[in-house]
Amino acid sequence: MTDAPRTSSGGPEEYRPDPKRWSALSVTLVVGFMSLLDVSIVSVALPSLQRDLGASPATVQWVVSGYALTFGLMLVPAGRLGDAFGRRRLFLLGLAAFVVASAAAGAAPSAGWLVAARLVQGLAAGCLAPQNSAFIQQLFRGAERGRAFGLFGATVGISTAVGPVAGGAILGLASGPDGWRWLFYVNVPIGVVAFLLALRLLPRGGSGGRGRIDVVGVLLLGAGALAVLFPLVQAESGGLSRLWWLFVVGALLLAVFAAWERRVVAHDGQPVFDPRLVTRTRGYGIGAALGTVYFVGFSGIWLVFALFFQTGLGYTPLESGLAVTPFALGSAGSAVVAGRLVERHGRRLTVYGLVGVMVGLAAAAVVLLLVPPSAAGWAIAPALLVGGLGGGFVISPNITMTLRDVPVAMAGSAGGGLQTAQRFGAAVGTAALPGLFYLVLSATGDDYPVAAAAGLCVSVLGAAAALVLGVVDLRRNRAEERDGADRVADDGGPVPDERHGPDGVHSHGHAWHG
Repeated sequence: MTDAPRTSSGGPEEYRPDPKRWSALSVTLVVGFMSLLDVSIVSVALPSLQRDLGASPATVQWVVSGYALTFGLMLVPAGRLGDAFGRRRLFLLGLAAFVVASAAAGAAPSAGWLVAARLVQGLAAGCLAPQNSAFIQQLFRGAERGRAFGLFGATVGISTAVGPVAGGAILGLASGPDGWRWLFYVNVPIGVVAFLLALRLLPRGGSGGRGRIDVVGVLLLGAGALAVLFPLVQAESGGLSRLWWLFVVGALLLAVFAAWERRVVAHDGQPVFDPRLVTRTRGYGIGAALGTVYFVGFSGIWLVFALFFQTGLGYTPLESGLAVTPFALGSAGSAVVAGRLVERHGRRLTVYGLVGVMVGLAAAAVVLLLVPPSAAGWAIAPALLVGGLGGGFVISPNITMTLRDVPVAMAGSAGGGLQTAQRFGAAVGTAALPGLFYLVLSATGDDYPVAAAAGLCVSVLGAAAALVLGVVDLRRNRAEERDGADRVADDGGPVPDERHGPDGVHSHGHAWHG
């Protein structure tokens, strides 16, 4: 199955559903869950890692931050490579590398070996992630695409939220000095089975015959992203104060990258990230911005909860993870439901979901301030469940609304761009919110509930900023609907190429042809 099949006359072929599409989606979602889970699952094992390997705190922190860094750097180039040379090929190569790197990390005899394995593991995960959303673009259409993105959104949300729970559970089962190694070994059998299934189920083709890579664009984007992300992943070791100047360098490099990509397009080249995705693809730019802002609070709050429950209340890693499980459960259920409703309700779902997130997290902050610390674990559960139900209506519909009008031939680079934006937001959140937690803790004489509530309030503000973007997009969609209805009334017939559903949801096609 190809991205853009053609008839003998050169026109687009009628879409023919792949009978194995849902089975193929299941495989890619399992792999996506595994790779996203590895962003956070290792954080609960850092103390035992440091003790067993005799590493310094700064070195062992790279076990987490190095993975996140290379993951984020690889997303856009890997998306473009998948578009150019075949998504199936990139997915299988990335999965094989991920399995080998996981085994190497589990067997690491030293901290340096472990950090190197995690860097490779992050690169491999960055190869996998954009192919997930691209396969959905390629394999599904219409309402089915919304349901597929709903499952994908649930996977993103759950993997982020349950990382500490899964890590704590594995450490609890694999007790002993080397128990942390099973956090990596567990990927090996899962990855091998997934590889064999992917060989059989994933569709061939999908490259569109566009096999040239914008090397200058890749280098500029990589250097700019590295300059911005590096101080953030080094935040706990003073990176923000020592390396602040890299933000300026990064901004300049990304500005040069944007200018270079416009030049490549003007000369009919093939950019690593086509700027028309932002300027001409309906909903892409504002959706990516919304996801970035939302992930600032969504990602950072889990570290705040871990610090509050483990350092402040003395919970074990597993108990700390279980305390925030209501959010993950609510997010999982509502994301699947949202995937079925997005075709009808569009951007409204995101708006409703953000309101739910704000209410849930604000209520959680109030609970932490009012209840005794000994009761915080169970008292916070209803508020987190409400926030999770809202969160499922944010991530899944936003992914659908952001990517639905992207040309299928560019689905990989578009998905990589969206996830890169989310990774930037996550990097900011995981650096800023724990920093605020410690700042408030110091200012209040170790008042842990106040410090945690301050972090929650910042997450509420992040959701509020995302809500503003969602409302702007919703109002624009409604204005376009009214304009379309007026044209129909004036012309006395349908508007050519009118594809808007409720709130401007497109039922098929895309806004431009790359």
